[in-house]
Amino acid sequence: MDAFPEKNWILASMTSFSEYHAHIYFSSDTNDKAKELMNKITDNFSLDVGTFHEKLVGPHPCWSFQVKFETKMFGIFVPWLMENRNRLSVFIHTCTGDNLLDHTENVCWLGEVHKLNLKIFH
Repeated sequence: MDAFPEKNWILASMTSFSEYHAHIYFSSDTNDKAKELMNKITDNFSLDVGTFHEKLVGPHPCWSFQVKFETKMFGIFVPWLMENRNRLSVFIHTCTGDNLLDHTENVCWLGEVHKLNLKIFH
């Protein structure tokens, strides 16, 4: 019998999400920092990096670019972002198909938290 049965539950729950998005927020004042971070991500990872949006997109209250990554990369990519985000805010969420839940409950933030425009999901 396993001495730590909760370990199996934790491992199972960690793998129940298959994909995440990280949205890196920036402004006209931090545009250069964001471009530098985007380049560092593409140089160091084989992840799907989206468009560098210098406009508001979806529920996001800041300019942003998106990085898609699988669960197996969470423990590698998120700590790397923590160290390399250069004080930019990063919004990370799951991709379950339930947009409202994915943008409210299944989230984490690195840096400053921003209020999302959730009206688009209603």
